[in-house]
Amino acid sequence: MMSGADRLSVYQGDITTLTVDAIVNAANSSLLGGGGVDGAIHRAAGPELLAVCRTLGGCPTGEARITGGYDLPARFVIHTVGPVWRGGDEGEAELLAACYRNSIQLAAANDCVTIAFPAISTGVYGYPAEPAAQIAVRTVADVLEHHVSIESVTFCCFSAASADLHRAAIARL
Repeated sequence: MMSGADRLSVYQGDITTLTVDAIVNAANSSLLGGGGVDGAIHRAAGPELLAVCRTLGGCPTGEARITGGYDLPARFVIHTVGPVWRGGDEGEAELLAACYRNSIQLAAANDCVTIAFPAISTGVYGYPAEPAAQIAVRTVADVLEHHVSIESVTFCCFSAASADLHRAAIARL
């Protein structure tokens, strides 16, 4: 059996182009679209995504919700709301880890075997990129130990710097 770390990879590029079972959306709590990766996913998925998100009643920070992928190559979009960085003393690390953990649990419950994550909370939410990458990689590797049905998790990074941080975090496992 492969360890959690053996199922992790890093890709630099556009998460909306990936052919995986589920992509994770770094959403805001309304789930009604926004900037960054959230806006890109909503634009690429088409109007059906927004229509379904309107019926979900939002999503609290650290939790996750699942919808279809609509016009995306991914079958599903898992929407999770990362914490806004407030200096690190307000539970941000635990909330960020919960985003990854809850997203994988939802993916597994929906028979997904391949998942792609963006660097949650590192854009406008201001989470420092290096600790965010370490939390993402460590949490996902730990959770994969309990979800053997998940074959691969890709950290889809928009920038080369973010991709490098995720690769370094994987190397440290």
